[in-house]
Amino acid sequence: MPAIRPSADLRNKYNEISTFCHRYSEPVFITKNGKGDLAVMSIEEYERLCGKFELCRLLEEGIESEKAGRVRPFREAVSDIRRGLNESVQR
Repeated sequence: MPAIRPSADLRNKYNEISTFCHRYSEPVFITKNGKGDLAVMSIEEYERLCGKFELCRLLEEGIESEKAGRVRPFREAVSDIRRGLNESVQR
């Protein structure tokens, strides 16, 4: 069940909201005049969520590349990566 708090709690009960967000890794929904206004979450949870979005973006990019025929054999790609690493080490 989502945690829903009035906006006044941000000022009056900040530590309680912060503790909840860190303990349960869930957002707290803040209302203003009885309507949803904000979602507050811990930095750790925010970074985890952003990581998921980035992973989804990269997967979608890969799927689109495959559909467009922009693919090559795995061994060839790894060989190019290793070649690039070796060249950067020799510099």
